[in-house]
Amino acid sequence: MQSGKYRKSIFRRISNFSTYSNLTLLMLWVIMVLLAYHIKSSSHEVEVFEPFSILGLEHGATDSEIKKAYRRLSIQYHPDKNPDPEAHNYFVEYISKAYQALTDPTSRENFEKYGHPDGRQGLQMGIALPQFLLNIDGTSGAVNLLGIVGICIILPLVMAVMYLSRSSKYTGNYVLKHTLSAYFYLMKPSLAPSKVMDVFIKAAEYMEIPVRRSDGEPLQRLFVLVRSELNLDLKNIKQEQAKFWKQHPALVKTELLVQAQLTRESACLSPSLQRDFRRILEVAPRLLEELMKMAVLQRPPHGHGWLRPAIGVVELSQSIIQAVPLSARKAAGGSTEGIAPFLQLPHFSEAVLKKLARKKVRTFEDFRDLNQQERADLLTKVAGFSPSESQDVEMVLEMMPSITFDIKCETEGEEAIQEGDIVTMRGWVTLNRKNHRVRALPHCPQYPFHKEENFWLLLADPNSNNVWISQKVSFMDESAALIAAPKVIRESKEWAGASPKELTSAVKEAVEKVRNGSRLVIGRFLAPEEGTYNLTLYCLSDSWLGCDTKMSLKLKVLKRTRAGTRGGVQVEEGAGVEDGVEEEEVEEDEYDDDESEYSDDEDDVEHENVAEGSADDSDNKED
Repeated sequence: MQSGKYRKSIFRRISNFSTYSNLTLLMLWVIMVLLAYHIKSSSHEVEVFEPFSILGLEHGATDSEIKKAYRRLSIQYHPDKNPDPEAHNYFVEYISKAYQALTDPTSRENFEKYGHPDGRQGLQMGIALPQFLLNIDGTSGAVNLLGIVGICIILPLVMAVMYLSRSSKYTGNYVLKHTLSAYFYLMKPSLAPSKVMDVFIKAAEYMEIPVRRSDGEPLQRLFVLVRSELNLDLKNIKQEQAKFWKQHPALVKTELLVQAQLTRESACLSPSLQRDFRRILEVAPRLLEELMKMAVLQRPPHGHGWLRPAIGVVELSQSIIQAVPLSARKAAGGSTEGIAPFLQLPHFSEAVLKKLARKKVRTFEDFRDLNQQERADLLTKVAGFSPSESQDVEMVLEMMPSITFDIKCETEGEEAIQEGDIVTMRGWVTLNRKNHRVRALPHCPQYPFHKEENFWLLLADPNSNNVWISQKVSFMDESAALIAAPKVIRESKEWAGASPKELTSAVKEAVEKVRNGSRLVIGRFLAPEEGTYNLTLYCLSDSWLGCDTKMSLKLKVLKRTRAGTRGGVQVEEGAGVEDGVEEEEVEEDEYDDDESEYSDDEDDVEHENVAEGSADDSDNKED
């Protein structure tokens, strides 16, 4: 079962085509076609001078026949017999010259050599411009010169300047460079997930959205509908509201429109706000990707990114794509993600969840662990769903991904890891769905644009808030994975001195894994000081809620010796458990602090102090 948005809509294709450069190119092609048609319709074939045809004779006619034909045509076209000016012109230019070419020796010699009784005829050249440009008395030369300079010099120069000025403002991901500067400056290690929205809306793309006077009243109505999602202090609600509206108008408008998506209140927007609303959602995935890169950007002194804001960016991305309020992620009923994963399913609401809670189905994992018949009975008998509605839920559950790991960390060519070694994280990330599809688009009926699902793989230390390795993983492009994975496997096996048979077997195995939904991931980092480090490997979806996976990984680093001897195994991996049980493998208090920030803003200062105090990796190691 494919999502309803598996293929790009015609509107998406038109919007991709309708760029300034494409429209300019199309306009130039239209002009060229019109000019070609004008030249073809107004051109005349070159007439060949044929004296025998003009006199109505066949080739080889005698002198008497030529004289008789001339007398006959003279009676018809001679000026004395026919006063018509055109007849006079035809008699002089054609009949007389044809008679001379066949009777006068000099004229006949010119006709035989050059094809005309008057001798050699010069070839006339001109510029293919419309006639109205050349009908200006005495200025045709100036018009031609201006046309050549304008079309051949000025127009290409203007287009080049426009392209260079536009491209210099954007990155390769079509995000303004001013946005990257703002994100880099505003990104902090203690940035709580509930505060990521404040950074996200400060993109330069959103600051350029016009704020109209007519937007005031619709935004006021929208504010009333989404006020509970704005993190306002209810004890000082009047002061908080006044403070909110004193912000930059573009920031106010952007945040309210984003909240309209999260709360599914976009139907109340005016037509002009609907256009701005779609523009905000269209660029949101690109901006969130750049914001994620800023969160995991390696920074001195240890070259680590920040885990806490990275989790917040992914959670915001999930909520925007699935149109789920951030407040729904509050931990409740034993679930660290609250009721948010349920709200991405069709026909679900908070009233339905209250009915399900009576049957002790309190977490999304509990709901997914039920077999199909148990879920159908629960939805039809308890929640009051019809059979078709229950089938809709089942289809979406079959589309939801499940991620498993097979990851190892090691120093290539060595048995153990010592201080200062280049440690390689290598392994496979495998995607499974109940409908057995690998490449599929997420089910997101509330998001009006094409969206491909991506995953962020993070090797991090939750205690110190450090991200050691980050990598974006996509399962959409199988052809690229079929080229890259066997190449890496072949090179590593050749470096290890494998036999040709082993090399062939390893490459075949890699190809089979890719076709079955696995992707090879490789990352490297510098081994820290001596000690044992309790790391966590996260795989976070940017489109689905409740599909994030994590696995504990213990890294043991030995002290570097003078002799350089090595011994023992340094990496102890906690096996990842499928179908959402991975949450129980890592200590609850390590990950819960990162996922329950939407109602605990008072703890931001405490988290900030902890993050700053644990910047050094030595605070996190176990001797």
